[in-house]
Amino acid sequence: MPKRKKQKMKTARRNVLLFLLLAAAAVYVGGVFYYHSHFLRGTVIDQIDVSNMTVQELTEQVQNYSLQITERQSDGAPLAETIAGKDISLEYSSAEPLDEILRQQNKWLWFLAAGETHETEELLTYDNTALETQVCQLNGLQDDSAVSPVDASISEYTPENGFQIIAETRGNELDYEQTLEAVSAAVESLTEQIDLEQEGCYHEPQVTSDDERLQAALEKAQKYTAVTITYTFGENKEVLDGATISTWVTIDGFETGLDQEKVEEYVATLRKKYDTIFRSRTFKTSYGQEITIDSGDYGWWMNYTQEAIELAEMIENGESGERTPVYYQTAASYETPDYGNTYVEINLTAQHLFFYQDGTLILESDFVSGNASRGYDTPDGVYSITYKQRDATLTGENYETPVSYWMPFNGNIGMHDAGWRSSFGGDIYKTNGSHGCINLPVSVAQELYSYVEKGTPVICYYLPGTETVPEEEAQPESSSAEISE
Repeated sequence: MPKRKKQKMKTARRNVLLFLLLAAAAVYVGGVFYYHSHFLRGTVIDQIDVSNMTVQELTEQVQNYSLQITERQSDGAPLAETIAGKDISLEYSSAEPLDEILRQQNKWLWFLAAGETHETEELLTYDNTALETQVCQLNGLQDDSAVSPVDASISEYTPENGFQIIAETRGNELDYEQTLEAVSAAVESLTEQIDLEQEGCYHEPQVTSDDERLQAALEKAQKYTAVTITYTFGENKEVLDGATISTWVTIDGFETGLDQEKVEEYVATLRKKYDTIFRSRTFKTSYGQEITIDSGDYGWWMNYTQEAIELAEMIENGESGERTPVYYQTAASYETPDYGNTYVEINLTAQHLFFYQDGTLILESDFVSGNASRGYDTPDGVYSITYKQRDATLTGENYETPVSYWMPFNGNIGMHDAGWRSSFGGDIYKTNGSHGCINLPVSVAQELYSYVEKGTPVICYYLPGTETVPEEEAQPESSSAEISE
């Protein structure tokens, strides 16, 4: 390359470099001049970013300041409200501290963006009472427009839909303290927009539809009311289903259970309706006369306390199906008469006994009952065989008597063989009777023992005018057998 051309290129490079140096110097000097009246980038005064602002611009910003507040209406739609700085007397109490910060900043190193954070003593001021008044006027704090939140809950039971979850209501009720705090912070930093929902200023429901605890409570309530239990009392049926069970369901917070008292009340209605123990009965005697018997402990007797416990357990387990109540004692039939057509009939006046099996007279005999002269009268009433035992020994205050066939039906009173007696029936019982038991001939006791079982009804009664067994008399309606002498 010619020497002259090389010299020109060297001169051109030197000129470019000189230009760049002069340009950089000009930019630097311009920056120094600019930041002589403007705050350095990154400068924050009382939480306000004042980068590249003059003191005049900052004070004008305060004078023209307004805060736009976005609220949530009760229907969820947004609502914009504004608080102007002038309405709360927002101002700088003095510009001197701002000027001092500006003077103290290192404008010579402006290009390093070395702005600092400054805190002044109540330089930016506003009327707290005026701000509180402005906040109180926000839509979400007005009685006629603020809707309080409502937790999600479980609905009342309906036959169509059962139990369901009622969704929560968010509403638009503001928390005053949180709102005032958020608005104050925005004003103090000259923030121009604020969303109260994003700031968490609303009262929110504590329980939502997707709350697992609420879902579990609903599931349990639905399980209870899906149960159908059928009780059968003879020809009558009592069906327990969700419509009734729903009235027993208790939901306390997230706890679902059954009101045990209501379960017991239901079982008590069944007991009242179907129990027959301690109730009067009409009985057609073998003598053709119809009598009413008020005493005795025979009949259906529901253990309603235990039944209520087991019924509740069945519902809580979600088990449907047929159910037989828990009984202290059962009877022969749910129909009337509850003693059915297999029973022992004891006429204490006639001192005569009959045994009917399926309505047919199988056995009859004279007997000797309790000694009337000594107050050992055998009680009347409807009872049942408690148990039966071979070769028992009967004991009392002054006796100990072995018997071969023992069939108690009323406490210590029962039917048994009396081999020590040579005659039965008539008036023997009046002066030479038993301690209350029914004394039978050995052969009769043996035969009767083979027929009766635990629970066989025993019907005892007094019937004046039947001191002797008539030769021919009408039979019970359920029997076609004749009474022999």
